[in-house]
Amino acid sequence: MTNQDLIKSHDEYVMGTYGRFPIAISHGKGAELYDFDGKTYVDFASGIGVNSIGYGNPEWIKAIADQAAKLGHVSNLYYTEPAAKVAEILCKQTGYSKVFFANSGAESNEGLIKLTRKYSNDKYGSGRSNIVTLEGSFHGRTVTTISATGQEVFHQHFFPFTEGFRFVKPGDLEALKASCADDTCAVMLELIQGEGGVLPLDKAFVGEVAAFCKEQDILLLIDEVQTGIGRTGSLFAFEQYGILPDAVSFAKGIAGGVPFGGFMVNEKCSGVLTPGTHATTYGGNPLGAAGASVVLDTLTDEMLAEVQAKGQYIQDRVKAMESPYVTEVRGLGLMIGILLEGVSHRELVGKLGEAGLLALVAGSATLRLLPPLTITYEEIDKGLAILQTALCN
Repeated sequence: MTNQDLIKSHDEYVMGTYGRFPIAISHGKGAELYDFDGKTYVDFASGIGVNSIGYGNPEWIKAIADQAAKLGHVSNLYYTEPAAKVAEILCKQTGYSKVFFANSGAESNEGLIKLTRKYSNDKYGSGRSNIVTLEGSFHGRTVTTISATGQEVFHQHFFPFTEGFRFVKPGDLEALKASCADDTCAVMLELIQGEGGVLPLDKAFVGEVAAFCKEQDILLLIDEVQTGIGRTGSLFAFEQYGILPDAVSFAKGIAGGVPFGGFMVNEKCSGVLTPGTHATTYGGNPLGAAGASVVLDTLTDEMLAEVQAKGQYIQDRVKAMESPYVTEVRGLGLMIGILLEGVSHRELVGKLGEAGLLALVAGSATLRLLPPLTITYEEIDKGLAILQTALCN
């Protein structure tokens, strides 16, 4: 099969809901991918932050294969060992009390919304259901998580949207407090707005929001679908902000490529969702949990320190390029945004792909880099050489 053979077949039968680049991936190794015609690509995208430990990881492959031979699925009507193991690791490493397993980031965030509204209804009765989120945020593509997303571009076509969300500008503490009237049950934040442009929130602002929420018994929800599981150089980004939210969602990189996600809650919220109030057929499935165990075992303190060092290395190298198109480089760990001026970010990503580097866009003018956490310096340098040619010529 050639690239064009696959593209033609795919486009004939699959809905055209993505603006795909004309690249057909066959297989991968480490932080490199290969198409059907034998071309090599350095991967600075990792499946939009999903392939956290790269491609062809032998421990991950063995864990998935061994689990598939034993048990692929049995539903949450019964107990399985892999899910219990992952839950224990997550709770012990973060200080949270309980975990709910889901399948995707949007589903995980939908669970957070249901959790917080039930918490408030159980304790205060009806009428306290509004959730404050930030302008520029992105929380998913279900009707409710689109409603929670603070970008008007997503609020189209699918009317009526779920009610009960208010939006304030990032960093505006007084506006946030004013929006949290007596009918508010939660504040929901991304500590780094990923789809919005790789925009880290100010740490002082986040700390003040956390203190305000605690004082008012408003649940603080942190969406770590993209920032979690080592992406920023700590297991979760909230650790670098010095807070412990009431609940935090995760997905993307946790299982290294298998659909898996969920959210964790503190003791206050641990008993809110009871039998029959929330569920999902595939959540915590043994295959995904087996992959997650390998990923979590890989994320040692030494590994996380390397993520921070590699992220800083990339940022320093990009700044040193002195490109006429680059106006700012920002991010944490291996979640990096390059703000561009004078060039289309999508056109640039297309040119990078043609040259052998896979990257992403974010916001209206940001090039987003999310390499595998296990990427080597040799692979980084190879990718940066391609990026420098595109940015400086």
